[in-house]
Amino acid sequence: MPKQVDHRERREEIARALWQVVERRGVSQLSVREVAKEAGISHGALQHYFTSREAMLSFAMEHATEQRALRVKQGLKELGDQPHPRDVLRVMLTEMLPLHTDARAASRMSAAYVLEALHNDTLHAQAREGMAQGRLLVEQLIRQAIADGHIASDRDPVAETNLLLALTGFTTLIELDVVEPAEALTAIDAHLYRLFAGGDGSA
Repeated sequence: MPKQVDHRERREEIARALWQVVERRGVSQLSVREVAKEAGISHGALQHYFTSREAMLSFAMEHATEQRALRVKQGLKELGDQPHPRDVLRVMLTEMLPLHTDARAASRMSAAYVLEALHNDTLHAQAREGMAQGRLLVEQLIRQAIADGHIASDRDPVAETNLLLALTGFTTLIELDVVEPAEALTAIDAHLYRLFAGGDGSA
């Protein structure tokens, strides 16, 4: 009997091949043909799973987001029961930075996705929705931390959320060797310490 193909697994292999093309050769080399070559399958076989560059990019970004969520989940699990919200935010922020192989691939995939989304209405809507959901999650954590007394009650949760997300701008500085990863982590820790220092003293 011919071996059955796990279509989800094959799509994920293609997504990872797309990551590799972007990471090693840049978004300008991103095409269905190049991804097929990287994945070790024919151009026609790849088109069986993705009929367009847009569909391929969309799935690759979805897969990258899922993998990041799994890493965050594992990081939170390692914090134990009832972790301090400062530590939760630190895990979330650091996983957005290119500090290890998978995070770096996801970061570069995200950059390619955003560039494409600027000129593609469908991808723009998807990217905007995904980022808005992520931002809302951070704001909810900030609001809960204020309500629980971990952050001073006079802090503006919207402004604090935006300031925290601005720290993900270290991605470009790290990628271009302007800032060392350790320096970015030191800055994140300093910001989180100041944010929580005005609360119940448990920072």
